[in-house]
Amino acid sequence: MKQGRSIAFIGLGVMGGPMSAHLARAGHRVTAYNRSPERARQRAEEYKAQGLDIAFAESPAAAARGADIVMTCVGEDADLAQVTIGPGGVLEAMEPGALLIDHTTASAAMARKLGESCADAQIDFVDAPVSGGQAGAEAGQLAIMCGGGEDAMARAHPAMQPYAKAITHVGPVGAGQTAKMANQMCIAGILGGLAEAIRLAEGAGLDLERTYEAISGGAAQSWQMDNRWETMAQGKFDFGFAIDWMRKDLSYALDEARRLGLASPITALVDQFYAEVQAAGGNRLDTSALITRLPRPSE
Repeated sequence: MKQGRSIAFIGLGVMGGPMSAHLARAGHRVTAYNRSPERARQRAEEYKAQGLDIAFAESPAAAARGADIVMTCVGEDADLAQVTIGPGGVLEAMEPGALLIDHTTASAAMARKLGESCADAQIDFVDAPVSGGQAGAEAGQLAIMCGGGEDAMARAHPAMQPYAKAITHVGPVGAGQTAKMANQMCIAGILGGLAEAIRLAEGAGLDLERTYEAISGGAAQSWQMDNRWETMAQGKFDFGFAIDWMRKDLSYALDEARRLGLASPITALVDQFYAEVQAAGGNRLDTSALITRLPRPSE
């Protein structure tokens, strides 16, 4: 794909804001929209300070009008429906032959529904949820799992490269969202074990730094261990991906597992542990705050 495509980006949160900035740096003509006017104003100031020329629109449809590619990155199913197939949504303005890439973590059912709406309008569609968190978005190092047809994927791949570390075509529409569910199930299970391991080491009086050194070089090693062991032990939980959002993601995973007739007991258990953290006021803490439901040995 040559540089300078016209791209509309809908949703400028902790993920969408940096992603849209990477697109502008790559030479694309970006028009942005955010449902919260205050967030839009904040992003406009940030873009200006970074020397980025990103235009703003007053509605999703206005942002999408004339765009070659439209990208969405909002909160959940209802938000995605609002900015795409709802009144004033992007599908009202997109022309046949355009491409819609959705980076929202949504349900597979919503992805399939949106894919059908796009097909009816002769618009290519790829569901492309991302993993890597706020740090990955800011560094342009996101892992993107994609569902869609081969032709749509061929068009989407180069468009996503400015903020991607890895782009994987998993299968047809909805497959990207299902892969993201698997991703979140893995993260939840790992954090559950990591929380208990840290408390065990503390209770036994082990040096936590040396314990990390001892186990991180073997089969227990993971991204969560490497990046959250120290901060979990220190009680630091301000890393951008809130427990509220993880519980939303796990609800999609559990729903999909039930639809397929599959058991997910570990995911269901960790989801309830997160509910306990929410009940204690930890809704906006990072997912690693799962450890807070386990008192320190001295407490």
